[in-house]
Amino acid sequence: MKGINSTTFRALHKFKNHFWGVFSLLFIILCGLVAAFAYLLAPDDSRNANKMHLSIHSKSPGFEVQVLTIPTQSKKDISAFEIYFFGDPTPVNSYPIQDYQLFDYAIEITHYHSDTEGGLKERFLRTQFPEVASDKEFIENFITTTRFRLGTDTLGRDVLSRVLIGTRISLSIGFVAVFISLFIGIIIGAVGGYYGGVIDKFVMWIINVTWSIPTLLLVIAVSLTLGKGFWQVFIAVGLTMWVEVARIVRGQVISVKEMQYVSAARVLGYGSFRIIFRHILPNIMGPIIVIAAANFAAAILIESGLSFLGIGAQPPIPSWGGMIKDHYSYMLVGKAYLAVVPGVAIMSLVTAFMLLGNALRDALDVRS
Repeated sequence: MKGINSTTFRALHKFKNHFWGVFSLLFIILCGLVAAFAYLLAPDDSRNANKMHLSIHSKSPGFEVQVLTIPTQSKKDISAFEIYFFGDPTPVNSYPIQDYQLFDYAIEITHYHSDTEGGLKERFLRTQFPEVASDKEFIENFITTTRFRLGTDTLGRDVLSRVLIGTRISLSIGFVAVFISLFIGIIIGAVGGYYGGVIDKFVMWIINVTWSIPTLLLVIAVSLTLGKGFWQVFIAVGLTMWVEVARIVRGQVISVKEMQYVSAARVLGYGSFRIIFRHILPNIMGPIIVIAAANFAAAILIESGLSFLGIGAQPPIPSWGGMIKDHYSYMLVGKAYLAVVPGVAIMSLVTAFMLLGNALRDALDVRS
């Protein structure tokens, strides 16, 4: 059958038999779902998981504490969509406590303190809370036991929540940077390879000049030009990753443009634009897909490096590189998990994209 013998079918069949390729693809899909529903999964659903409690800073994984929550405003004007996908922007006062005592008119708490004697005592009027029928209902609604599965950072924020939400940063930078690099690289590489001559020499001059500048240095220069920020990093990384795509596309176009189906298209009077984008590019997508997977991994590493240097995603946005920057010195004082956890997250996602790229290369290799 024609479908069974098709190149696409054979490539899919080879990919399905590649254990690490399939495993990496499933892991990347899982990370994508985590990124999409991060605020539903994160214990701290505040915007950017930025709920700070200095009294419980740098606590080990599995730490538990009782927390008193005092709502400060109604959430009726905040849509569920906004809370689920962008976090809860409503300010809420919460206090880690060691003990509490209920009175008819107030609640007296003992603030959490690492010392066994406990912290300061403070009273809150019960009129600050929505009215409830009984003390039991009051305790159920406003006093909870919070467990920090991966501990807390130096500002008392939940590490697990910030790692989960940080997945969005890494995947977003990958998608945007790869899209920009493919858009620029495919156009420049295809034009230079197809037309040749002076145009190709000019394209190669631009590629060689850009290629001679260290990638990280170029990204830093672009970032400083555009300014610090979330979207500026995306653009900066994308604008520095198109060179590899352009080189691969140019080489593939040069090898394909003299084939019979391209010559036939010219004889039929098709324009250069149609020949490039309707006939040549669809037949060289294999190498482009492979380089896109590799660029995805590179973009994640570059963004982490920029955040570590302080010119990537700015606080309080949770970035894995920024988390390492804030806590790498704690590895020497018995708090290594603060830097190891985001480091393992970076390593896992980058490795998954590299393994996926290797699997796609093997599956699309017509010689095997």
